[in-house]
Amino acid sequence: MARKRNNDWKKRDGIVFSTSENFDYEYSSDKEESKPAPANQKLRLMLDTKSRAGKKVTLIQGFRGSEEDLKQLGKSLKSFCGVGGSIKDGEILLQGDFRDKARQYLMNEGYKVS
Repeated sequence: MARKRNNDWKKRDGIVFSTSENFDYEYSSDKEESKPAPANQKLRLMLDTKSRAGKKVTLIQGFRGSEEDLKQLGKSLKSFCGVGGSIKDGEILLQGDFRDKARQYLMNEGYKVS
């Protein structure tokens, strides 16, 4: 009985062809960036109006962890503040001046905030 091989060629880097019948491509195990404990992270809160047509935006920078964890934190912050926003380039953007509310939420979650 023939052994079924994983032939997903789009996930292979650098291997074009192998003549060996016993060859089985080993996919690199991409380790997720482990999320440090909130107490070990220092986030920076700031108000920004540059290149935003004078509109105020609360920026949260300095988060270390996976993109998925950042999105989850951004979603919960937007929900807590009751405001829209986005996650871009490793930063959380909240529409408006919500520094006090964001600081309160982050400190309750155990993050160090400056």
